[in-house]
Amino acid sequence: MPKMKTKSSAKKRFRVRPGGTVKRGQAFKRHILTKKTTKSKRQLRGSADVHDTNMVSVARMMPFA
Repeated sequence: MPKMKTKSSAKKRFRVRPGGTVKRGQAFKRHILTKKTTKSKRQLRGSADVHDTNMVSVARMMPFA
């Protein structure tokens, strides 16, 4: 039986917290920032949780987390 592997893209993007929730970074904060308002850039700071509807697919990508 082949080994299960963690998706490299998933391990770079997600961190599993001790409570079992998954932390992710915010999107839309990398480039083309000049046309975005200061308010929208400020609200994109920090991290967010992965939504419950996406938890199954994230757990499949990270079988050992």
